[in-house]
Amino acid sequence: MPQDDKGFGIGQRVSEAELQLWNIDVGIDGAGLPPGEGSVQAGKAIYETKCVACHGAEGLGQPMDRLAGGQGTLKSAKPVKTIGSYWPYATTVFDYVRRAMPLDRPQSLSPDEVYALTAYLLHLNGIVESNAIMNAQTLPMVRMPNRAAFRSDPRPDAANSACQTDCR
Repeated sequence: MPQDDKGFGIGQRVSEAELQLWNIDVGIDGAGLPPGEGSVQAGKAIYETKCVACHGAEGLGQPMDRLAGGQGTLKSAKPVKTIGSYWPYATTVFDYVRRAMPLDRPQSLSPDEVYALTAYLLHLNGIVESNAIMNAQTLPMVRMPNRAAFRSDPRPDAANSACQTDCR
């Protein structure tokens, strides 16, 4: 469809630099991760000031979703889907926190804060040690417990997406 140079007479053209500010997606392989790093300990401090009111102590939920625990419950009558029991890629934890959290101020966290929170959340789920440092090199190397339950989507228009092995 040809672009109408006249437009609707509202707004303005977006520059490439302005557009890049919104180009924050992170692939499951870590493509798009920004520079920076964060430790489990730094993440705990950030969590206690910016996350605990919604996600509870140690990520156990209330009033919002539970973030930790739930391992071994997915095949039960009441599965508990958390970062440690369900999510297939650690990079998607970073991507989600960066885009959507905190709920009242999404995209307000610095890359260092997001790396630190991701490290802490992974630690709460027993996935990384208490001395872990997450950054663009270490985060994609984290192997999530439920990764094997997901498979790549072979459709050419669904790059980097995944589906659980029993999804339809």
